[in-house]
Amino acid sequence: MGALHQGHRSLLERACRPLAGGRPPRVLLSVFVNPLQFGPGEDFDRYPRDPAADGALAAAAGVDALFLPSLATIYPGGEAALTRLSPPPQLTAHLCGRSRPGHFDGVATVVSRLLALVRPHRLLLGEKDWQQLVILRQVVADLGLPLSVQGCATVRESDGLAASSRLRYLSGEERGRARALGEALDAAQALWRRGEDRPAHLINAVAECLGSAALTADYVEVVDPHRLVPVQRTGSFALLAAAVYCGSSRLIDHRFLMSRAPIVAIDGPAGAGKSTVTRALAHRLGLLYLDTGAMYRALTWWVREQGVDPANAAAIAPLLQDLDLRLLGGADGEQQVLINGHDVSTAIRSPEVTALVSTVAAHACVREALTAQQRAMGQRGGLVAEGRDIGTAVFPDAECKVFLTATVAERARRRALDLEQRGFPVPPLAELEATIAERDRLDSTREVAPLLQAEDAAEVITDGLTIEQVIAVLEDYFRERVPEDAWPALDSPPIA
Repeated sequence: MGALHQGHRSLLERACRPLAGGRPPRVLLSVFVNPLQFGPGEDFDRYPRDPAADGALAAAAGVDALFLPSLATIYPGGEAALTRLSPPPQLTAHLCGRSRPGHFDGVATVVSRLLALVRPHRLLLGEKDWQQLVILRQVVADLGLPLSVQGCATVRESDGLAASSRLRYLSGEERGRARALGEALDAAQALWRRGEDRPAHLINAVAECLGSAALTADYVEVVDPHRLVPVQRTGSFALLAAAVYCGSSRLIDHRFLMSRAPIVAIDGPAGAGKSTVTRALAHRLGLLYLDTGAMYRALTWWVREQGVDPANAAAIAPLLQDLDLRLLGGADGEQQVLINGHDVSTAIRSPEVTALVSTVAAHACVREALTAQQRAMGQRGGLVAEGRDIGTAVFPDAECKVFLTATVAERARRRALDLEQRGFPVPPLAELEATIAERDRLDSTREVAPLLQAEDAAEVITDGLTIEQVIAVLEDYFRERVPEDAWPALDSPPIA
């Protein structure tokens, strides 16, 4: 809505980064103080407006165009004749929606109108207004608008306050008191880290700090970050949010309560490209790539090393007792595989191991033992895992679940190209398709760890997409589930 600050500038600079291949994006900034999202007695008339300064900041950030529409442009028939949007009541019943009825109807209506006029491919929004971001993602999805929504981390002033146009209203004394909002949230977050998982106690801790600073709380709530409804216990991921009045200003802030680093579970059939994109996604997000195939290969190497028959489950079972299997991220980005103190990173790729790994992996005792190993690795989180039962059996509580797939015809085409590039004979495509379809059937119907899509997994069909495009889709979905405020982004890559 204008009166741009460093938080807005951060969004603009993020949007102006070159696209994949070095292509420059075309970035448009809209500035419109929307009357529909102001309630009676709120600050619409005195909301800070400085179009000249906004234009200078936008130009300095690299923006191509500044869109400053009039009221008549956005609402040509007037407010009374306007078709309005109402987001789902569940998303607006708490936090800012509770004390500002109709506010998010106004937000959804004006943003949908702006998107219809501009027709962008990508919309960037700050995570400071987390409820707004969740609602607008839902609006875009429900209306089937052809764009992606990207949330960007909250930008803070040097004194810790979340950047906001309304900070201009504060006197020096009020600004000093306003810092207590962040301090109160920090204190409650520290209490949570010491084991306090009862929302009422966290809310009381925030309220006490706010009262000591003579700040009037509009709300203090602990909610599910995606459903935006209060929770009975904080669990593994929750949002602690508050709004306060300081002088004439209403300020908001939040903290995410995440008990461990995030887990991404990527399942899908053979030939869908899981290994390639999983490794790249893990590197991009600063997470460990959990190569489940390497784990089965390492155990196969150990079985051979001990002189045990790979087909004999009873003989293998004793080797699974006190098994010490580790995957470590190397400095060069390559993964180090250790089993019982032996570095087998290279040895597990030998033809001898490759020829036996399917036999060893078929045993129920092996699957059970390695699933337990994988779960142990996931206790602290911080990994991206791929396989066929990762989201259903291994990490059912993963923050982000994806079922990565492609049509049988596409996977057959990829298989043929791979065989050709490796110098092997290429069977007819019909034969390859039949083989892949039969493998899918077997994988989906086997008794142990069948290939299934988790109910809460997003399906990503990779036909016609480049590897970079698939990774971009996965990263967008990850950020819907895990905001940058909870898991900071590394240096952001180009947009595909």
